[in-house]
Amino acid sequence: MAIIPTHRPRRNRKSQVIRDLVQETTLSVHDFIYPLFMIEGQNQAIEIKSMPGIHRFSPDRIIDEIGACVELGIKSFAPFPGLEDGVKDRLARESANPEGLYLRTIAEIKRQFPEVVLMTDVAMDPYSSDGHDGVVDPESGEILNDATLEVLGQMSLAQARAGADVIAPSDMMDGRVAFIRDVLDSNGFSNVSIMSYTAKYASAFYGPFRDALDSAPKKGDKKTYQMNYANRREALRELALDEQEGADMVMVKPALSYLDIIREVRNATTLPVTAYNVSGEYALVKAAAQNGWVDGEKTMMEVLMSIKRAGADAILTYFAKEAAAVLKRG
Repeated sequence: MAIIPTHRPRRNRKSQVIRDLVQETTLSVHDFIYPLFMIEGQNQAIEIKSMPGIHRFSPDRIIDEIGACVELGIKSFAPFPGLEDGVKDRLARESANPEGLYLRTIAEIKRQFPEVVLMTDVAMDPYSSDGHDGVVDPESGEILNDATLEVLGQMSLAQARAGADVIAPSDMMDGRVAFIRDVLDSNGFSNVSIMSYTAKYASAFYGPFRDALDSAPKKGDKKTYQMNYANRREALRELALDEQEGADMVMVKPALSYLDIIREVRNATTLPVTAYNVSGEYALVKAAAQNGWVDGEKTMMEVLMSIKRAGADAILTYFAKEAAAVLKRG
């Protein structure tokens, strides 16, 4: 006798209209934060070899790129500076220079696009002659946590003065959220938000990003401050501290190999959760698509949907512009 199923979940899949009606997770252009790389110069848009379709822009061209993104509906951006070695030193002094590349470009972006949200990176590595996110003891090579906080505080204040809407400390120093919050509040910037890189793992997926900024450590690695990728519970400890210290949003980085961490963090907090779909994750999809091994557009959208489904409220992604075009097309 034939077995007739009592329950038929396929009935909710029988047409596109029904599938759309019962879809549990949605993806919108409003979910995207677009990372951008800036360099000195004029009329420069230099493609990054390890990140096809992504460029380093001179200040004038980054304005053009933001304008194109705004037309697609993207309104949130995370700019990163690519600096010449000549302006770097062990204390990252260039990070507080209002006439430097980063701060003057932030100010110009806000002048021309006051409606966009700029989420500025707070870490020493783009400005450091050592290539680390913290102050390096010249004798022992140790990353000095508390000395770094002073630098991060001044960097955050300079970015707020330039027009940053959200300060995003990516350094993973202990206590930096509380320190930065105090500096901002004490100087009249209580409305500037903090998006903490709460669970930032020591990952091999950052390789193309370091190519883009030439910011790899000159000696050693970042494992004494970035998290061990074998650890899950530690992310919840970092989350609890960031909440106590006054973070407005929390982030998991990377995203695609850390979907379980995104879900753990989402379940443990009422704060907005962001996830960084990092350069190596982007490059893997692009390389496979260029070789004809996957459908690049479909894979991109599936990756982004998986990050949203895991619990991210917003996604920093190099796919933002391309995905926004797909969503606009419908």
